Amino acid sequence: MAVSVSVLAIITSLHLIAFVLAVGAERRRSTAKVLPDEYDEKTFCVYGSDASTVYGLTAFGLLLISQTVVNAVTKCLCFGRGLVGGSSSTWAVFFFVISWVDFLGAEACLLAGSARNAYHTKYRGNFGLNDISCATLRKGVFAAGAALTLLSLMGSILYYWAHSRADTGGWEKHHNEGLGMTTSNYSQHQSQQQQPGEFEKV
Repeated sequence: MAVSVSVLAIITSLHLIAFVLAVGAERRRSTAKVLPDEYDEKTFCVYGSDASTVYGLTAFGLLLISQTVVNAVTKCLCFGRGLVGGSSSTWAVFFFVISWVDFLGAEACLLAGSARNAYHTKYRGNFGLNDISCATLRKGVFAAGAALTLLSLMGSILYYWAHSRADTGGWEKHHNEGLGMTTSNYSQHQSQQQQPGEFEKV
């Protein structure tokens, strides 16, 4: 199986868009501040934009589509025609594991970050208290997802490349065997045609 430029373009594009969205989600994390209630002596949390949740979930979906494309093309390494033994096959298995570890890590960060960013505290406290809890997403969760997205991109590309080199391409193997059999039969036929002539010369 030869490396397809279109497959590489799809994988790269989806991963890079997911990376940009993850970075945007980190920068647009929801913030909260404590304000007094104008009607009674209570305080409450006021939250900012929830754009990070949308960015994070979109990045999650794009990364999932990209991983699906890679494993559909390579038959998830398990359901294809088999790989040629050697270093290429070893590297294909290695990068297959790496791509899945990075993918799962990135998806976990993006999903957890989106869910936490969408959570808004309902707690109210007495006016003037400073220990009111306004739950917000910890800094760095979406950044970790973005970093793992890039690692997932590299792992997916290297896995696809190594798998393409190690793919048996069943037709080529059968074709070469067929050529060998044809050549052998042709040689035997030629030798049989030459034997009567040799006897006539004698």
